[in-house]
Order: sequence, then structure tokens, then C-alpha cells
Amino acid sequence: MVNQILNISVIIILLSVLMSLFRFIKGPSTFDRIAAFDTMTISTIGLIGIISFLSGRGIYLDIAIVYGLLSFLGVIIISKYLEKSL
Repeated sequence: MVNQILNISVIIILLSVLMSLFRFIKGPSTFDRIAAFDTMTISTIGLIGIISFLSGRGIYLDIAIVYGLLSFLGVIIISKYLEKSL
């Protein structure tokens, strides 16, 4: 039962990544693209967490944490650059 729910959630997360990718490519402004990029990385972190649970390997959680930190720093740096305060 748990594996079925996790499989359904993987499909939903992959759909959200695809929709965010569409917004990232088509976004009318740079700020829409930044928000879509942030949404994609958050969804990917959730996907890594589910894969970690399904495979039974905790090392993937460390990868998700590092990926989240790098994503956060990337969004902050891009926002500061666009604000012209970097």
C-alpha cells in the first residue's frame, strides 16, 4: 500500500517538474523563470527523498540536502544580480 502511494506521488512530482519546465522555457519574465527553477528544484528534492526511501539508501538524503542548499544559494545569487545589488 505504501509503495503504491509513493509511486503515485512520484508521477505527480514528475508532472509538476514538467509543468515547471514549461514555465521555465516559456515564462514571460525573468522572475517567472526564477520561480519555476525554484519549484523544479524543490520538486526534485522531494523526488530524491522518495527514491531514497524506496531504495533504502540514506546517502540520497545527504545529496538532497546539498542540492537544496545549492539551489537556495543559486536563487539568492540570481535575485541579487537582477536587483543590481551584487
